[in-house]
Amino acid sequence: MTPFSPAEHADRRRRAAAQATAAGLDGVLVTPGPDLLYFLGYTPSAVTERITLLAIPADGDPVALVPRLEAHDLELGTGGAIEAVPWSDGEDEYAAAARLLRPGARYAISDSAWAMHVLGLQRTLPGSTYEAFTRALPMLRAVKTPEEVGRLAAAGAAADAAFDGILGVPFAGRRERDVAADLDRLLREHGHEQVDFTLVCAGENGADPHHHAGDRMIRQGDMVVLDFGGLRDGYGSDTTRTVHVGTLTADEREVHDVVRAAQEAGVRAVVPGATCEDVDRAARAVIEGAGYGELFVHRTGHGIGLTTHEPPYMVEGEAQAIQPGMCFSVEPGIYLPGRFGVRIEDIVVAFPGALPAPAPGVDPVPDAAARLNRSPREVQLVG
Repeated sequence: MTPFSPAEHADRRRRAAAQATAAGLDGVLVTPGPDLLYFLGYTPSAVTERITLLAIPADGDPVALVPRLEAHDLELGTGGAIEAVPWSDGEDEYAAAARLLRPGARYAISDSAWAMHVLGLQRTLPGSTYEAFTRALPMLRAVKTPEEVGRLAAAGAAADAAFDGILGVPFAGRRERDVAADLDRLLREHGHEQVDFTLVCAGENGADPHHHAGDRMIRQGDMVVLDFGGLRDGYGSDTTRTVHVGTLTADEREVHDVVRAAQEAGVRAVVPGATCEDVDRAARAVIEGAGYGELFVHRTGHGIGLTTHEPPYMVEGEAQAIQPGMCFSVEPGIYLPGRFGVRIEDIVVAFPGALPAPAPGVDPVPDAAARLNRSPREVQLVG
């Protein structure tokens, strides 16, 4: 993965401190996982029960608590850009953490923090309270820089190339897992260093939104939902297309056309002043209007970045205003139990023309969403 600059990581830590102050927090506590990578560009070689903690105070300099046996790795991984406080096996690690924090303080802490560590901190720091990072500071990672958008665009283009490749492989007479293996191979051939999922859902399995590819043989006449993605240069791809083996029936074409229209409506709902729930409402209205409302059983979208699912979420009740640089999926679907399913998914970036610098590979649209996936959304016929 191409590293971000130390200056970029330092700016992210400064923004975290500023947003913590604005939210009435005393600081942000970051544990191993995507948050630590975001703020330090560092991931421990192994995530264990030993606590590693980056403390970003609302006022003051960040400092990292690290197991002594990993202190050298952190120094190498960050270029010595941050003060490290090592603790040793046999020492009370929560007492060591307490020296960096304040009793009675209120902190945002990474969603990935182990419960044993949160409880240990509460026990050692009387009166301290902790809020999940994505609840306390939901927009910190949700709003991407132009460079981050560029990486997401490159990941989306690689996923599109994988889809183009999968259209040329045989479907009929092969198991779902065989086509899934082809998708895995194609994503890696187009630059993904990590493949997170390759869902291949044939026929009645397409009515299960999270069906995993199995031994079901793909047959002539099947609708097949393909949902696949992973990480390229550290940032996520996630796209869904529904293909058909052979000739579509009239009702299959109708359902696909409704989902395609709903997906288009969701993308077009990304306008200045819109909220996340507006995107969900726009897509859902099309499906409900066609009489399939009860068969759209999930939210319309989710954010994407260092992970394939993160805030913001396009769902009823999420009143967060959409901001330039937000990147998220728009993926409505209709699922007919025992028959078939249809889902179409693109990653979009909101208002790229309003970003402070052009994002590589993205059309600079100032007041709309730009799709990061450009593969055909019309139903594709496969053999």
